[in-house]
Amino acid sequence: MRRNLILLFLIIVFQLFITDEMHSQEKPELRVAFWNFENFFDPFVDTTRAYNEFTEEGGQHWTLSRFYKKRNNIYKAILALSEGEPIAILGMCEVENPFVTTMLFYETPLKKHNYRVVHYEGEDRRGIDVALAYSIDKLQLVSSENIKVRSPDNKSFRTRDILYAKFYDKHSDTLHCFVNHWTSRYGGEKETIYLREMTAALLKRKVDSLIIVNKSIPKIVIMGDFNDTPHDNSILNVLNAKPSERLKSGSSDTLINLFSDDKSLGFEGTLKHQYRWQIFDQIIISSSLYNDSESLHYIKKSATIFHDDFLFVEDETYGGKKLFRTYIGPKYQGGFSDHLPVFIDLEY
Repeated sequence: MRRNLILLFLIIVFQLFITDEMHSQEKPELRVAFWNFENFFDPFVDTTRAYNEFTEEGGQHWTLSRFYKKRNNIYKAILALSEGEPIAILGMCEVENPFVTTMLFYETPLKKHNYRVVHYEGEDRRGIDVALAYSIDKLQLVSSENIKVRSPDNKSFRTRDILYAKFYDKHSDTLHCFVNHWTSRYGGEKETIYLREMTAALLKRKVDSLIIVNKSIPKIVIMGDFNDTPHDNSILNVLNAKPSERLKSGSSDTLINLFSDDKSLGFEGTLKHQYRWQIFDQIIISSSLYNDSESLHYIKKSATIFHDDFLFVEDETYGGKKLFRTYIGPKYQGGFSDHLPVFIDLEY
């Protein structure tokens, strides 16, 4: 009898070990990432646009071989970022058209990860758009739209759209995603701040409308190159995305900026201007995604600036490291981007 009990105990322990081992091999996390690709153009002339600098005859002398080199650089970095698993959602900006995303996601080793791309042609002067790739093994796309950004004071103003996409995960949880590339500081930070604040106000209205429709705070991810830091007025006060480190128990804040604490992100910034690193690339989530613990939720302290060594070169002018870019002005460098990728992890 005692021998049978010992045998039964060993069987139970073995089954528990096998079950635990199976769970440890599973990767339930959904990685959500964003990256500014820095002028991911094809080399062909677009007769519908005045801007054709990224062509063989254009000012950047952008050739097919240079395009393929950049495409290969990007896919290798995405594979490193994904750590062997498909990224659930990858937001992108400075993407010219469906040709470049097709060549990236369907004509490289990324094709094994079953990505699909959401992309709308926008009205930016240079023809660069935001886009989104998602893994069909992890998410189901429900709907998407491009949100036009317009200035009431300047009818000719054109900039990048905001891309919105709604997803279901495998547990039928709903995730709302906004991809952004706000107006740059070209022409002066103070002279252009009103344009970023205008875009922030538009995005805030879209978030508020989701709350009204859902009668609660839904699970929202906002990502992008905002051309402002987490502590600038456009993000902190107009969008009202609060730093996670200031959260208090019972806080009524709707949006949490996961990239406001530069000491917890693994690196000091996502782009460098002279001596100074800044965090323009950020991921912001709703408080429902931050506070939930029973269904889909944010893994605490997973917000990261991806900064593998191959993305850098020595900065001989200002010291330390700088980003290995594709171009510095008109001079071809053959690198990756002038921004670093950022990511967070979600789990069930």
